[in-house]
Amino acid sequence: MKNLETLISLSGKTCMVTGAGDGIGIATAEILGSAGAKIYAVDIREDKLDKMKKDFSTKGIEIEVFKCDLSVKEEIDNLWQSLRNREPDILVNNVGIYPFRDFLEVDEEILDKTISVNLKSCFWMCQKMIKSNIKRGKGGIIVNVSSIEALIPFVEGLVHYTSSKAGVIAITRALAKEYSNKGFRINAILPGGIVTRGTKVSAKNAIIEFDVKKLISGIKFWNRLPSKRVGKPEDVGKVILAIVSDLFSYVYGAIIPVDGGFLVS
Repeated sequence: MKNLETLISLSGKTCMVTGAGDGIGIATAEILGSAGAKIYAVDIREDKLDKMKKDFSTKGIEIEVFKCDLSVKEEIDNLWQSLRNREPDILVNNVGIYPFRDFLEVDEEILDKTISVNLKSCFWMCQKMIKSNIKRGKGGIIVNVSSIEALIPFVEGLVHYTSSKAGVIAITRALAKEYSNKGFRINAILPGGIVTRGTKVSAKNAIIEFDVKKLISGIKFWNRLPSKRVGKPEDVGKVILAIVSDLFSYVYGAIIPVDGGFLVS
């Protein structure tokens, strides 16, 4: 049996992380890189990628950065074309947006953008990963980032987001059924209550605008949270490291909460 250091090591592996510029994405990329992986960081924000590349290089983490609008299939196609014959061993589909909007006020533009970023990008990225690695006679590991909202819609004004993240679970389970016997290990995680730049901005705006619904929702969430602590992006990144390592070598099609116990309360 392998020792613990070997089980958790990603030495010699290449890991692609989408939405890598901050929050869960950058924390995950740093943790996977610290475990020995080479990182492909994908984000639409070039300034975030440039800073990330400098920071990771000083920490001894090998990294390449790719500016890509993952809501546009053509850009996804171009991304994978640029990686021909050096595709990643591990893919973390982390990118996601959550523009708050009352269901009755959601228009086609908001719905299309949310579905394109959160769901369609996951679909196309998984397809590219599986197709390209099969051509090379390889398997691979995929972790899709969904949300606790996909199982228990809790926050109002996110029906479009919840729908997209429920689709991520469906993609994960269907692909695990079809491609596990072809060398692919595909799972999903459900983060919840994680403090990121985006959630901080949302909370700050709720206070400034005195958005009663959001404020009450935040209080209710906290009162229901068994762990009585909010999560950090690195809490999610550590779980992703475990999933993509040999520690989870016999786990296929799992949907794993990373939520401080919220879903069990």
